[in-house]
Amino acid sequence: MDYLTIGDFGRASGLTPKALRLYDDLGLLQPADVDPWTGYRRYLPDQLVQARLVARLRLVGMPLARIRDVVAATGPQQRAQLSSYWTQVEADHRARRDVVATLLHELDHEEIDMHHDQHLTATAAARHGLGARTHQLDAVHLGTRVFAVADGFGPAAGPSTAAVAALASLDTTSYDEAPGDALGETVARAAAAAAEASRDLDEEAGTTLTAVWLVDGTAQVAHVGDGRAHRLRDGMLEQLTRDHTLVQALLEEGRLTEDEARSHPHRSLLNRALNDRSEADLLTCDVRAGDRLVLTTDGVHGVLERADLERLLSSPDAPEAVASAVAGAVEATEAPDNYTVVVIDLAA
Repeated sequence: MDYLTIGDFGRASGLTPKALRLYDDLGLLQPADVDPWTGYRRYLPDQLVQARLVARLRLVGMPLARIRDVVAATGPQQRAQLSSYWTQVEADHRARRDVVATLLHELDHEEIDMHHDQHLTATAAARHGLGARTHQLDAVHLGTRVFAVADGFGPAAGPSTAAVAALASLDTTSYDEAPGDALGETVARAAAAAAEASRDLDEEAGTTLTAVWLVDGTAQVAHVGDGRAHRLRDGMLEQLTRDHTLVQALLEEGRLTEDEARSHPHRSLLNRALNDRSEADLLTCDVRAGDRLVLTTDGVHGVLERADLERLLSSPDAPEAVASAVAGAVEATEAPDNYTVVVIDLAA
């Protein structure tokens, strides 16, 4: 009988050995054979169907107790149980939406007092590369006040290039409304430009977008997708944005473990990208002289451990050298994807 080791079975199913051991203990997915002397678990190829079902149910956030019921059921009952679960999820979301609408109305009336330093200047540098890809789909903009990265998907870089080009207008265009409103309107134009650029392509195409606009002594951040904006202050690296991926949402809800999220076959599956159906997150961040702002596409933070990225970005070197060091570290991982890093130093 041809068994698969737990490592081979995990790679084939998208589950980590740690997750497989957990699912064995819970009775969700038990190995076909356990060596009585070593305790090594082995699986049959036929068990991959059940393993992949468990992985996909975890991806949609189903609790382990309910997954056990689905796995134990037969075909029609499995479908009924999944349908029942999702009906409840949608009802829960409708209830949450009402609560959020009330909170937003209340927060609209709160005043935010933020100190504005009008005299910050920025020195920036960027590095990006192909990685193992044949085409560069990342796009980057380095302005005097606007800095942006976009990670495109599809056959060409048109959407990502169009998106950052639209953001560049904030470097030179005056605005009459509040900075957040001006940024939101510009992002909407960027979404329209990206959609227009993807219209004539043969395959589905689009882009993420993460941008920083330095204005009125603040960093106005626009973000949609799985790029990231970071702020390094006093040697501490803080992620300013949250990834818009299904796996990240489930991780934050406690429905996936760190190990499951890190190795999940759908960890890059976006639940938001730049388009007219999904608004970008708009954030106002305090900045001051001595801060370092950093933008990365997932080709950087997807392959570098957080501790390694923080160490590289904490270097006292100038942005050019720091960006080059990050690019070198990414290349050392064999860089499976396009990658882009932007390093911005702020001074009085």
